[in-house]
Amino acid sequence: MAYPLVPPGETPPAEGCTAEAHEERADGGAWEHPGLWLGLILIGVAIVAAYFIARVFPM
Repeated sequence: MAYPLVPPGETPPAEGCTAEAHEERADGGAWEHPGLWLGLILIGVAIVAAYFIARVFPM
């Protein structure tokens, strides 16, 4: 058997990546929650649409 010996704790060169895992970045708060922004945009659109509908059908 001609297997080269690898010191314990080291990865042989043919087995996977030896790079370290990246650190997870902190949560960006509301900026990273598109559902919140989509909801705010839809509420604004509904308010503008209601204004123009009220102008077309005056009470």
